Amino acid sequence: MVSSFTTRGIGRSECTSVIRKAIIPVAGLGTRLLSATKEQPKEMLPVFATGEDGALCLKPIVQVIFEQLFDFGIRQFCFVVGRGKRAIQDHFTPDRDFVQYLNSHGKNGQCLRLERFYGELEASAITWVNQAEPKGFGDAVLQAESVVGREPFLVHAGDTYIVSQGQSVQSRLIDLHATGKCGASLTIKEFKDPRQYGIAEVRDGRARILDIRRVVEKPDRPRSRLGIMPVYAFNPTIFEALRSILPDKGGELQLTDAIQRLIDEGHIVRAIKLQADDIRLDIGTPDTYWEALLSSHKHALSRET
Repeated sequence: MVSSFTTRGIGRSECTSVIRKAIIPVAGLGTRLLSATKEQPKEMLPVFATGEDGALCLKPIVQVIFEQLFDFGIRQFCFVVGRGKRAIQDHFTPDRDFVQYLNSHGKNGQCLRLERFYGELEASAITWVNQAEPKGFGDAVLQAESVVGREPFLVHAGDTYIVSQGQSVQSRLIDLHATGKCGASLTIKEFKDPRQYGIAEVRDGRARILDIRRVVEKPDRPRSRLGIMPVYAFNPTIFEALRSILPDKGGELQLTDAIQRLIDEGHIVRAIKLQADDIRLDIGTPDTYWEALLSSHKHALSRET
């Protein structure tokens, strides 16, 4: 259900690629990070970043993701929220009185950061969609169908951020989706133990662009070490696939199962693979959040002026 819709001006730098819209699911309960996430959405947990004044700062990971997509050129965003996620909507609502307070008290660096963020919000069209019950990542994507319409789109989880030293992951993914005539384009990473991820089996693991022949959600005995990262490009056919699959034994609709349905129906599904210099920040568990803090701190310091 669409709970609210905010239309803001679309700036001149609107994305000219085949993809103009991004869905950012932020409705998960964050139970693996309790009790820190009992009242605070996990997507509001901070990571280190470099501010507009060049100084080290902290930003909620969902803000960093939004800013990255904005810098890439996306101007239409759909956030899928659930119960207890009001803090995210509040954070993404400009508070000019607070900016004025910072400015009047000489907080120039903090003022610059908020001014830029608020400027990006005002140059974007943002829709908030409510996922009434936590029925899985696939269900969260399905809730955004009326917003996306009949055009290709990105899906980017609100708790995973990827920093690229060269061409961005989003750019590589959209290039693949535009040129490969794909029904779905995935981002994958090689792991020693990938059991906590959806798994992709490919035809030739040495290729630059990987042809996906099978995907499985968190198998006990993975037949591949390639884990699927929650950054995707889709055609609207994914919604039909999501409606055609059954919930898993936990009652959740899995996006991985819908991707397999596309494969079974003959759609082309391909993937890009994260490179050695791509930095992945994942705040899904206490261990990965600690790693995200270390990595983001190191990255931010390397950019500090």
